[in-house]
Amino acid sequence: MNVAGSLLRIVVSRRWPLTHVTRGFHPRPAPRKASWSYITACKRLTRTIGVCGSDLWRVQSAAFTTMAPVTAGANPAQLVDEYIQGNKVMVFSKSYCPFCNKVKTLFKSLDVEYTALELDQIDNGSEIQAALIDKSGQKTVPNIFINGEHLGGADKTFETYSKGELLPLINKAKHSYDYDLIVIGGGSGGLAASKQAADLGAKVAVCDFVTPTPKGTTWGLGGTCVNVGCIPKKLMHQAAILGHELKDSREYGWGIPEGVTHDWSKMVEAIQSHIGSLNWGYRVALRNKKVDYLNAYATFEDPHTLRTVDRRGKEKTITSDNFLIATGGRPRYPDIPGAKEYCITSDDLFSLPYAPGKTLLVGASYIALECAGFLAGLGYDTTVMVRSILLRGFDQHIAERIGTYMEQHGVKFIRGAVPTSIEQIEEGSPGLYRVTGKTTEGEEIVDEYNTIILAVGRDPCTSGIGLENINVELAKNGKVIVDNAERSSVPHVYAVGDIIEGGLELTPVAIQAGKLLAKRLYGNGKLLTDYINVPTTVFTPLEYGCCGLSEEEAINKYGEGDIEVYHSNYIPLEHTVAHRPENDCYAKLICVTSENEKVVGFHVLGPNAGEITQGFSIGLKLGATKADFDNLIGIHPTTAEVFTTLNVTKKSGQDVNAQGC
Repeated sequence: MNVAGSLLRIVVSRRWPLTHVTRGFHPRPAPRKASWSYITACKRLTRTIGVCGSDLWRVQSAAFTTMAPVTAGANPAQLVDEYIQGNKVMVFSKSYCPFCNKVKTLFKSLDVEYTALELDQIDNGSEIQAALIDKSGQKTVPNIFINGEHLGGADKTFETYSKGELLPLINKAKHSYDYDLIVIGGGSGGLAASKQAADLGAKVAVCDFVTPTPKGTTWGLGGTCVNVGCIPKKLMHQAAILGHELKDSREYGWGIPEGVTHDWSKMVEAIQSHIGSLNWGYRVALRNKKVDYLNAYATFEDPHTLRTVDRRGKEKTITSDNFLIATGGRPRYPDIPGAKEYCITSDDLFSLPYAPGKTLLVGASYIALECAGFLAGLGYDTTVMVRSILLRGFDQHIAERIGTYMEQHGVKFIRGAVPTSIEQIEEGSPGLYRVTGKTTEGEEIVDEYNTIILAVGRDPCTSGIGLENINVELAKNGKVIVDNAERSSVPHVYAVGDIIEGGLELTPVAIQAGKLLAKRLYGNGKLLTDYINVPTTVFTPLEYGCCGLSEEEAINKYGEGDIEVYHSNYIPLEHTVAHRPENDCYAKLICVTSENEKVVGFHVLGPNAGEITQGFSIGLKLGATKADFDNLIGIHPTTAEVFTTLNVTKKSGQDVNAQGC
């Protein structure tokens, strides 16, 4: 059967129709270099699968498949059983039947491997159909069996598909574990994967447990983004924007009195109420999709076993065929006196029950700058202590513009310095703390603050969950090393989100990766997550949206001589009546000259930058050129239309100050 089996795999994979040749068959058209050994193999295959004399036997497949060996000389009933048991999806068909062809087209569209036996093209087709009637009670074709079980005909197949039950039926796992998939981590990526896998028929559990911060802060289901990240950050950013717009509104005729104050506690209460509704919604969604939710800390005992411990200390052991690690990251604390005792992080800020007062933010990441921006916008004395550069990894020209804008709007910066100790002076809500720092020149600096927020980086939550027990390979920074299919060094253990080495720490990326992984595991999906040209936005007071390469990255990749940068300042129409500065906002396209000025970097600094960037990012994904942007007709009057009229290059040195309408 080795020769015949190999030939059949070739026939199926190349989708050659099988046609009768004397006592055997060969693909038509025959290979140009067909030899007698090839024809001999065809004849052997004919005898091996039990097709006698001039019988014609035909296989069709949507993808690579193999035909299980059948017994030579077997009777029709035995042949039917062997076809059914030897193929995951077996279609008994007739080549001229439109319903048969519709079913086969459906399987092909779903990338489902199937095997079809065309009863009208074999001499004993009527005997096999009679055996099928005896076995299934169905007189018509197509007659479909999945995993050895009778499904039915075309109507039943399409009905099953319309209910979302066809792929789960086909991909039904064969193992003795408690679950098909256990997800460790109830954040954006983990929840997306779990719900998608459940939709595809997998039996899924989610283990999620939030270790309290040093200040005792915890939160509900949903992960960092929902509870202590994107959602509350954007809402507090909006609160600060409203404060600025209150001032603008006076120029538009609104009689807003001077001295309007902001109520921190009321804002926090409203935001936490919204987050609570999201937490509940996620739990309901898991329940509706029949995903088991375990509010428990999970640790690997062996490659297929987890030990879980809930907040009451109750232990439980569960097993699974596959695992997804989606535990995310947590803020890093510097190794200095008083850091954990007296400082907070973004994990604590968004539920802080009292106004923070005079605040120091340590770090220059987007988290530090975003928090500093809205705190200053809400009226708090705000300082940022920066060790080196702002927004490492982002376009540095724009990063410095952001810093300048923030300084002009009340945020103070201590450059080239790090804290060395924090001491408590007074208890309270807030308290008072003395911060001692040191500059790069060795100068000591001391000041007092009510709140110190640490934003010096994040560490992946991969320690303490037993990965060493199953030999999952980690990078030096603790992140999981995965391939392009998010598979770790252990074949049935996957990882998505902030914890993967070389990935992007962005919520939508984790969601996309989780969904696509579930589709590959349980829905015959083939698509991999594309980590190139992913758009993002930094929600500083003047928002910064970008997609593709920074100017520094583009020069490093293509060389400065092959890069052309088109740029301009601009002023949103809404800012004119309010008499805001004309040149704060900025737009930039980075193009590769040798590639027909293909746009490889998109950058915008201004209001609603995220909305603008999301729309234009598809252009970069599709390889848009500068000419494509020029040929695009803008919507007037909008800020986004500036990208359709950029005509000044950096190399020219021409003025880029904002122009009128």
